[in-house]
Amino acid sequence: MSITFHDPRGQMNVLADPYTLGYDLERNGSGKVAFLANGYPDSDRFLEQIDIAMRALLPNMKSQHWNKRNASVPASEEILGDIKGSCQAAVAAYGH
Repeated sequence: MSITFHDPRGQMNVLADPYTLGYDLERNGSGKVAFLANGYPDSDRFLEQIDIAMRALLPNMKSQHWNKRNASVPASEEILGDIKGSCQAAVAAYGH
């Protein structure tokens, strides 16, 4: 008796378009990363843990945290302006 495994992945009709970062924290040696929590419970704590993990790899990285407090609305223009004006990269939480 033999076992046959089926690969459930479908065929792609579109070529993958790789995402490349606009700011390489590792290559540039430093930078400030925005962490934007979506307002779901513990989304801010989750991003704090990501911040800690990133700092272990990038000790010169700086960070700043925001929380939009309501997952059902977009981030305010004020928050987005603060992020754009002070950070080179951003990590945003979504879902729950």
